[in-house]
Amino acid sequence: MKRSIQKIVIIGGESTGKSTLSSQLAAHYQTDWVPEFARHYLEKLVTPYTQEDLLTIAKGQVKSEIELLKTANKYLFCDTDLYVIHVWSEHKYQTCATWILDQIAQQQTDAYILTSPDMPWEPDPQREHPEPKWREYFFNLYKKIVERSGLPFTIVSGTEEMRLQQAIDFIENMKS
Repeated sequence: MKRSIQKIVIIGGESTGKSTLSSQLAAHYQTDWVPEFARHYLEKLVTPYTQEDLLTIAKGQVKSEIELLKTANKYLFCDTDLYVIHVWSEHKYQTCATWILDQIAQQQTDAYILTSPDMPWEPDPQREHPEPKWREYFFNLYKKIVERSGLPFTIVSGTEEMRLQQAIDFIENMKS
């Protein structure tokens, strides 16, 4: 049974246009989008983040999704999901909180839009891996995740305008 609101996750590495695309898609489809909770949380943090912070971030991301599902119109676009937190936790701490893994098993996502790392890197104090080899590494991890999910997905690349059009085409094709 399909839910009335389709949740589409924009997933990808750092500085690949996820937030911009999420916002643009929400504007195009006149609906809500879920910003990356980590950004808001980390801006207020005065010390380097810890693995415990990742659990707090994961819970905040889930809570935000639940709240915005109530007001979304046909689609809810999510700038990231728990898979990203899982990847970061495993990368940085070689482990991931059981709560996050349990939530991943339960999350209901309808499709993924994977952002290519072909955009120029934009420096940001919250970003950690500007090197092309790391950008490609994380892209490949997320690609494996979306392929294994069995859900519809597409990869968007190029300029912001090209990415937006590719994403809209993908969503429109899902309808048919």
